[in-house]
Amino acid sequence: MRFFEDIQIGQRREIGSHTFTAEAIKTFAAKFDPQRFHLDEEEGKKSLFGGLAASGWHVGSACMRLLVDDGRRMTQEAVARGDKLAVWGPSPGFRDLRWIRPVLAGDTISFVNVVTDKRTSGSRPGWGILQATTTGTNQRGEEVYSITATAFVPMREA
Repeated sequence: MRFFEDIQIGQRREIGSHTFTAEAIKTFAAKFDPQRFHLDEEEGKKSLFGGLAASGWHVGSACMRLLVDDGRRMTQEAVARGDKLAVWGPSPGFRDLRWIRPVLAGDTISFVNVVTDKRTSGSRPGWGILQATTTGTNQRGEEVYSITATAFVPMREA
């Protein structure tokens, strides 16, 4: 992981794609969001979604998994280069979670993370605060998901 000083506003990172199968949509929904349009194709077709729709929480969970996996990949690459690793702190939260369009069975969502702001922490010396927006776009180029999150990032010279 990178240090605060190494990160630039506008920096873009493609974090991967996930395909939502009917089986996975139903399995997730049965455990965490058991609404009719997430559990049954016919109910999904009759709904405003027009088909079996993934829970927004399912979309967000898939996005989080890809973020973590991409972070692990970047860490392994940094270790292989012999770089000093920055161990990030917790996230103080997120805002502007948006489920813009339905994600239907068979859709593949590609996620991109863009740094939108950064500042030094006034309350935690040696730390910066990073803000980034992650968006998800379906195979038709339509944005379906967006979230803005914040994280504590250590400074190199702390």
